[in-house]
Amino acid sequence: MRAAEIQNELTEVLVTEEQILAKLDEVAAQVALDYAGKNLLLVGVLKGAIMVMADFSRALPTVVPMDWMAVSSYGAGTKSSGVVQIRKDLDEDLHDRDVLIIEDIIDSGLTLSWLLENFESRGAKSVEVFALLRKPDAAKVQVDCKYVGFDIPNEFVVGYGLDYAERYRNLRDVAILAPHVYS
Repeated sequence: MRAAEIQNELTEVLVTEEQILAKLDEVAAQVALDYAGKNLLLVGVLKGAIMVMADFSRALPTVVPMDWMAVSSYGAGTKSSGVVQIRKDLDEDLHDRDVLIIEDIIDSGLTLSWLLENFESRGAKSVEVFALLRKPDAAKVQVDCKYVGFDIPNEFVVGYGLDYAERYRNLRDVAILAPHVYS
């Protein structure tokens, strides 16, 4: 589904699918160089990172294992609660692994900050982050992010894995959700 098909539910398209795919190719090439010869594990943060992980991993020129973790600090709202809940833990042991967390978006940074500390406490050799989207104006904590796709305004966005109440994840573009949809 493209944004044009539901334009009455959106206010503005911020990033198109074409821009996303070009950025994923660019970041994948850099990651392949940075992690050449290393024991890399991609960790996707469910559910939002599904689209990013799928397209990013396919853009990588090497075989790289993946694992998933589901954490939440949103519920059905549009603002982070700041309380992180683990909904699905990792299957892989992180000890002595180079971990690249794949995130759809960095908003407040609270969830990601918690994940970084959690993964380091599990003995990961290194932990870095690739976030497709980042909202610099929404940050409540500073989080080092080695790879960033796009900086976007502090608006409630949907698409490319991002949802509102489990809707809009399949939107191919990233767009601002119209307030009348969630008010």
